[in-house]
Amino acid sequence: MSLFRKPQPLAVLVIRDAPDVVTALRSALESAAEAERPGLERALVLAEEAAARPDGELRGDWVRQRLAAAGHEGPADSVEAIKVLRQAEPGLSLLQAVTYAKEAAGKGAGGEAA
Repeated sequence: MSLFRKPQPLAVLVIRDAPDVVTALRSALESAAEAERPGLERALVLAEEAAARPDGELRGDWVRQRLAAAGHEGPADSVEAIKVLRQAEPGLSLLQAVTYAKEAAGKGAGGEAA
């Protein structure tokens, strides 16, 4: 890595509204009628699970969706996949595409995906 090269920020921003959904479900559960409680409790569990997913996992899903839409069927972190991803998303740098491809392949790029 060059001392003069500025690190590039991540190009894919993960937007999370799950914490707001969790808060709203908890609030609704407090005043829910007995018949509504089981459904709200299940919804709350699902929303909490969604809120707990790491950003790298969400970016990995995004990459797999882009690759599938482009017709790529091989490994997400292959050279061909990175090429396809950069063609599908021209704003991605090579470093970003490689990082996201590793996340999609579950190789833990950035320490977020396992």
